[in-house]
Amino acid sequence: MLRTGILLFAALAFAGCSTQYLEPEPVENTRPDVVFEPPIAEITSSPLARIPFPPPLPRVAIVLTNSQPAYADVARELAGHLKKYEIYDLSDAGQVPITVMRSINDSDTGAVVAIGLRAARSSVAMAEKPVVFSQVFNYRAHDLLQENSRGVAALAPLDAQLAAWKELDPTVTRIGIIVGTGSDDLIADARRAADRHGIDLLVRETQSDQETLYVFRRIIHDIDGFWLFPDSRVLSARVLQQMLQEASRQQVPVAVPSESMLQLGAKISMSTVASDIAATIIRVLREIQVSGLAQVPPITQLSEIRVATLDTPQVVER
Repeated sequence: MLRTGILLFAALAFAGCSTQYLEPEPVENTRPDVVFEPPIAEITSSPLARIPFPPPLPRVAIVLTNSQPAYADVARELAGHLKKYEIYDLSDAGQVPITVMRSINDSDTGAVVAIGLRAARSSVAMAEKPVVFSQVFNYRAHDLLQENSRGVAALAPLDAQLAAWKELDPTVTRIGIIVGTGSDDLIADARRAADRHGIDLLVRETQSDQETLYVFRRIIHDIDGFWLFPDSRVLSARVLQQMLQEASRQQVPVAVPSESMLQLGAKISMSTVASDIAATIIRVLREIQVSGLAQVPPITQLSEIRVATLDTPQVVER
């Protein structure tokens, strides 16, 4: 009201200056002006403003099979999401699995993130904390899904892989796959993705690398593309090199899960993205923290894909 009084005084003063040479008219009944100020607008907050910050994650033990870039890159991305963590590298002679797990179990660690097969097997077998494993293709063959463990997919989304392949080569219509036995979930997911993109999928299961090479040589004349999965049970470096050479002779493009394999003769690589793997692991850890391990799906799928070819050295992430 003080501000209002000042304004009124100024207004009256200005009015007085402008009429100082005029005879004022008599006023019979003067009373102070009553000024009504509008009410203060109600303060509202958006829904986002009412969402509390998630509680901080407990200390996390990050266990690496070794320090190769595929594992180390994920660990580095994870560190950017965490405030409290320790990194253990099982390729270090001073960090044998049993010693590492004993140290983790005796600490205030709340969860273990295992990256790679050796780390996953050791952690699931010995850790007394919840375990989230990643970078493991044959998790069922190694019985890694237990009451204390959950996993993150080892492959980029299959639907996104086929979408990228079709974008680069719209003529591909019949694709071959060779995997080891017991890959029912993978085959079912691959068939669903193939149906969505109008692709006929030719699937064969084998039990050794030599059988894989034999089957590959039989089906290569019936396909216009081969989709390679990193199933070490039925692949070896020697057989893989022979398959790529055979595919090159027959002019059948091969899609691989690693960019480094392009130099061996593959036509397109469709790999995972380290930041996406780390973000997915963090999401699983938060779900475990909020809902408990039992409420988390056995395997959580990734969201992004890294695509590269020799002809297009630039990398596309989707």
